[in-house]
Amino acid sequence: MIEPDPHEAASQQAALASRDVTGMTLALEQARRAIEIGEIPVGAVVVDEQGRVLGVGHNRTIIDHDPTAHAEIVALREAAQHLENYRLPGLRLYVTLEPCVMCMGALMHARLTEVVFGAADPKTGACGSVLDISAYKQLNHHTQVRGGIMAQACGALLSEFFRHRRAQARAQREQLKR
Repeated sequence: MIEPDPHEAASQQAALASRDVTGMTLALEQARRAIEIGEIPVGAVVVDEQGRVLGVGHNRTIIDHDPTAHAEIVALREAAQHLENYRLPGLRLYVTLEPCVMCMGALMHARLTEVVFGAADPKTGACGSVLDISAYKQLNHHTQVRGGIMAQACGALLSEFFRHRRAQARAQREQLKR
């Protein structure tokens, strides 16, 4: 029996961690763009095995009047247009917030190899927080899912956004009372 080389395993882990930080950093940039246009700060990027970005997206549900314009869907659409194919095997999506049921369904339908998310979503998360769509054996495709990558940074961006939004709402209510 051949023993695995611990140095090789450590090297592979370091490469994976570096790739994940790069991908999630790009997704966070997209989330910040969402803030600039008044959207909930969720960002996503689709990358190939070499790390090339094929699609980017941030939430656009409010400005586009489109309930499907989540960051994941926007990035998925761009990648599919780029490759001229709705199937995207071998690709990975990085997203700052755990995908919802709609997004996970689309990501699995696209045959993505992996979905990597930052912060968990205890209200609508479909990668283990509320449901775990990828665990249903009856489905015809199974996308690998990993979460918690740069979770603190991703969660802090969302928390600060909602803290600011609540403060604005309080200020408006106080203004109306006068």
